[in-house]
Amino acid sequence: MWDKKRGEVEAENGHFTVLGKDVTFKGIVHFHSTVQLDSSIEGEIHAKGMLVIGENAVIRGTIVAETIVSRGKIHGNVTASGKVQLLKPAVLLGDICSPSFSLEEGAFFKGAIDMGSHPVVDELQQSAMVLPDFAHRLSASRPVLIESE
Repeated sequence: MWDKKRGEVEAENGHFTVLGKDVTFKGIVHFHSTVQLDSSIEGEIHAKGMLVIGENAVIRGTIVAETIVSRGKIHGNVTASGKVQLLKPAVLLGDICSPSFSLEEGAFFKGAIDMGSHPVVDELQQSAMVLPDFAHRLSASRPVLIESE
């Protein structure tokens, strides 16, 4: 899990990868376990586990993971099957697709969020909303005041 005080990742099974701030990568990268990025990456990131983006990280591109926890800068679209958390001082410029999203005060997000389907949303989209027509009541019940000089 993410430890806010120490800024480290502790994977449940003990297997995780850390890419430090001196790493720069361009292309498509796949991770099969928890990973912590403090580096600059341009391209696509695919992670089967948790992806932790540190304060020093700058990501330009698409991210797909189970869980994404970010304190860094992301310019691109993000998809998570579990959740997306933006912690202070994270910046995300792009769209999010995830069933769960949280934004800590001090983090910044600009984009759209798609949280998938939900029974209530599906029901609202299927039923037609009919609003009553109040126009006839307004014209009959309210006098119109016309001023002239």
